[in-house]
Amino acid sequence: MSLESVRAFLAQHAPEIEIEEAQTSSATVALAAEAFGVAPGQIAKTLSLRVGERVFLLVTKGTARLDNKKARTAFGGKAKMLGLDEVEAITGHPVGGVCPFGLVQPLPVYCDVSLKEFDIVVPAAGSTNSSVRISPDRLAEITGAEWVDVGA
Repeated sequence: MSLESVRAFLAQHAPEIEIEEAQTSSATVALAAEAFGVAPGQIAKTLSLRVGERVFLLVTKGTARLDNKKARTAFGGKAKMLGLDEVEAITGHPVGGVCPFGLVQPLPVYCDVSLKEFDIVVPAAGSTNSSVRISPDRLAEITGAEWVDVGA
């Protein structure tokens, strides 16, 4: 279901992008880097966050950490990770496959400037073994993302 929602999203918004499916899990940054043959930083990890009642996604390079002070300034409050039980219900994607494509409901998407270190980044594609290769600017464009600087 989740992988299919990503396929449908990409068919509509970026038909040139192909989903790659690994034979092994790509549910963590380390596993994804190994499965898709890229550096860990090139993995575009998607964090499901909440500030107060507002839920949103943040896509950042795989090796980045969230700088709480920068995040508080950018998002207007303390950002907290969604609970594991909330992630799939809110995004439509399982933990390890969360991405900003094919969401079950519209959510604001932010891209951290750390992604711009790379020509191509590799976000998940809705399952724990799928991904796409995409430029950071194209990722932001097709998801309507806003650029922020919240990485440590």
